[in-house]
Amino acid sequence: MKINGNEIRHGNVLSHKGGLWVAVKTNHVKPGKGGAYAQVELKNLVDGTKLNERFRSSETVERIRLEQKDYQFLFAEADMLTFMDTESYEQIELASEFVGERAQFLQDGMKVTVESYEGKPLGISLPEHVTLEVTETEPTIKGQTASSSYKPAILENGVRVMVPPFVTTGEKIIVDTNEVTYVRRAD
Repeated sequence: MKINGNEIRHGNVLSHKGGLWVAVKTNHVKPGKGGAYAQVELKNLVDGTKLNERFRSSETVERIRLEQKDYQFLFAEADMLTFMDTESYEQIELASEFVGERAQFLQDGMKVTVESYEGKPLGISLPEHVTLEVTETEPTIKGQTASSSYKPAILENGVRVMVPPFVTTGEKIIVDTNEVTYVRRAD
């Protein structure tokens, strides 16, 4: 689908200079002299390189629609992660480096969304919050709650997060998978 240069928005996937790019930042500029343009920071979906481009409103660019499919995480073996399509029950394997550091949050049976273009996976999104058990944290010191201090805690998946002083070992907490931060206690 062709769109004008001034219609590019954050998150749009574009076909530009022979590659697939995602718009990371967009800034619409109206100089005093000359025509308006969009200053767009693009990130290559394949190799991660960045590019700054100017798109005039008269220019057209190809906007790509990515296929989004729901998958269920099955298991991890060596450095490969196995997912199952929830509709066709087909399995795919992705390298753990493809998922990145968020792979530590994958749990058996977890639903994820894989974005792909022409059958090639380009991105994966995990649930925003996961529930994990605190396996190790410092004991609460009486009187330490006067200031809003946080203490380090290690979760069942080995991830280290900062938690409020009232959280103890063995408690289940909800963690944000994008920011890797404590959200609240689990009910």
